[in-house]
Amino acid sequence: MRDKPSVLFVCVHNAGRSQMAAGWLTHLAAGRIEVRSAGSAPADQVNPIAVEAMREEGIDITGEQPKVLTMDAVESSDAVITMGCGDACPVFPGKRYEDWQLDDPAGQGIEMVRQVRDEIRTRVERLLTELTS
Repeated sequence: MRDKPSVLFVCVHNAGRSQMAAGWLTHLAAGRIEVRSAGSAPADQVNPIAVEAMREEGIDITGEQPKVLTMDAVESSDAVITMGCGDACPVFPGKRYEDWQLDDPAGQGIEMVRQVRDEIRTRVERLLTELTS
């Protein structure tokens, strides 16, 4: 048994929503939770607008790279949060799954990305409370 829960955030490109969610949880959990993110079809780089939106909140995700979703990553996570990857996301019995319906920030301006960022923060705060209480 691990000493802390692990969460995997998954979206298609692992460039926007899942990276912002991982950034928020890493920041807010302050080491209490193992945080991962991946994509079913990873992009070449993290969305620069998502990076900018997170920087406004004092969270630096510039060092992140989109990663490919693996069965191992899902299997070794306690909670899997998907964001619009549909059937591409594998399911394992006994895992906690949530699908967060969030607009895709790809190709969007900073105003829209800020809204998604703030919605993600609210959901991450709720998830953190559930995992640590």
